[in-house]
Amino acid sequence: MPRKGMRSLFFSPKASASSLSQNYPSTPARISSDASMERILTVSESVIGKWNSDASAYARVTSLFYENRREARDFIRCVNELQRCMHSLVAEDANSEKLVRGQNLMEVAMKRLQKEFYQILSMNRAHLDPESVSARSSRASARSSVSDYEDDDVLAEDDIRIAGESISEVEDVSNVAMADLRAIAECMISSGYAKECVKIYKIIRKSIVDEGIYKLGVEKMSSSHIQKMDWNSMELRINNWLSGVKIAVKTLFNGERILCDHVFASSDSIRESCFAEITREGAQILFGFPEHVAKIGKKKASPEKVFRLLDMYTAISGQWPDIESIFSFESTSAVLSQAIASLIRLSESVRAMLTEFEATIHKDSSKSPVPGGGVHPLTMRVTDYVTLLADYSNVLADILAGQPPPSKSSLPESYFDTSDSDDFPEPAISLRFAWLILVLLCKLDGKAKQHKEVSLSYLFLANNLQHIVNKVRTSNVKYLLGDEWVASHEAKVKQFAANYERLGWDLVVGSLPEDPTAAMPVEEAKERFRRFNASFEQAHRKQSVCVVQDSKLRDEIKVSIARKVVGAYTEFYDANRAAWRGERNLVRYAPEDVGNYLSDLFFGSVGSGSSSSLSSTSSTSHSRPLRSR
Repeated sequence: MPRKGMRSLFFSPKASASSLSQNYPSTPARISSDASMERILTVSESVIGKWNSDASAYARVTSLFYENRREARDFIRCVNELQRCMHSLVAEDANSEKLVRGQNLMEVAMKRLQKEFYQILSMNRAHLDPESVSARSSRASARSSVSDYEDDDVLAEDDIRIAGESISEVEDVSNVAMADLRAIAECMISSGYAKECVKIYKIIRKSIVDEGIYKLGVEKMSSSHIQKMDWNSMELRINNWLSGVKIAVKTLFNGERILCDHVFASSDSIRESCFAEITREGAQILFGFPEHVAKIGKKKASPEKVFRLLDMYTAISGQWPDIESIFSFESTSAVLSQAIASLIRLSESVRAMLTEFEATIHKDSSKSPVPGGGVHPLTMRVTDYVTLLADYSNVLADILAGQPPPSKSSLPESYFDTSDSDDFPEPAISLRFAWLILVLLCKLDGKAKQHKEVSLSYLFLANNLQHIVNKVRTSNVKYLLGDEWVASHEAKVKQFAANYERLGWDLVVGSLPEDPTAAMPVEEAKERFRRFNASFEQAHRKQSVCVVQDSKLRDEIKVSIARKVVGAYTEFYDANRAAWRGERNLVRYAPEDVGNYLSDLFFGSVGSGSSSSLSSTSSTSHSRPLRSR
């Protein structure tokens, strides 16, 4: 005999004959002949009785559906015939002896089917795992591709063999198990035993879903628990969640929906209630985690941690069509509400963090000038942050849609494409990025004044703006700000570089005559050489510490300076040979020496803060005294 615990799970209480009219409400085809009814009852006693666990040791240890699938199909057909017979008996005489016999047989059959249903669910956990089930093309195909056990819709053994030729063994077993479950469920539901069937299904399948959620590293946590966690621990949880959420949606919940829709295809209300009860708790835990993180993140997380929140927002919003489709039932609306609540909380936290990030730019109080007029650490931090943000431009567009963008009037004229007009306003996301960069540029204007040499201030601005332009041009920020923005700011870089050249090297150029090709009196030429030596040495000494980190800009500045200085000096040098011939101490530099010294500039000298390799190269070049060769 089965254990008591098993009986309480499998077996339902006997229904009285007077309750049969409720269990069997109506049927389209009644059996009117007493002989036919007797024949059906006799056949049922033989077929069903064979599998009565209370009367047969064989039935207790053998599975009907595993032992002989054809016999299992006959068993289902027999129960359906018995059900039709009992409908007819209820209509004729609710107290007939035949009805009592039929009810007793039906109870034996339902006990058997409950046991088979449980065994199929339990023994096929591996084949009915969500991944195997979700591999089916769609819920619609799942509801129609594998038929039930009715006369015209029987999945025959030949059909299974043919299907097995085109699908893997695992999928084959999965299809068979799903077909068996559906056949049993439809038989039990139509016989008035839906409650018993559903109870078994919910217990087993919910345990699988809950186990799946746990294995994905997602567990139920309160806000107070999360609030006590340090960021490293929280980030580990976030990474687990990010890895698991796609699997949970695409495989776990989708597979469970497919299976539920298939098994209970005959009843919309049952498949809805089953799916809701099985998945609701796990789904709310899954989609509730980002809301907890967002609440805490808004208070504790620094702006740099915004990317984890954006990752979570992307994970939910990117799968929203699937989430909405899977949890489309009214009874699972709480799951959608939870997912939406998390998106709202994440949006609020992201906006708060972006506001805080802008504030950190304003608050930057570093007073030390960058050695050599190089790229400021603030520039690097902000551009790195902004370019990473641009990778999330699609979700940021949704998030920032709820926050008014900076007024376009607050931005410099022609900051964007000149073709822009009120009829084609810039997107809010573009204005937000433009504003962040403008805040940085304004801050850099102030930091440029920290340099004592005005020429170095302009080189600082050129370096930093070039770094910003490079970052914009090679990232998604370019698509937000546009080509016109890049072109206009490249022009500003050239303007800053020209101002640097003018202030840093005009004294050298001015030491030479306006017409360097004209021969001069010897004494006047000598004085010009002395002035050039002094001005060049002074300019070289000041500019030798300068840094230009962008190679293209560095070469452009060198070529421009060389064109002005070396070109004019070469012409003057050649035109006034008489003045310096035999005067080795008068002419310290041949034209090629000047060119060589200029070519070594803008790598920075030792201690300037540039990289060690550049510093060592520059140090080697300038450690020798300046002299002619």
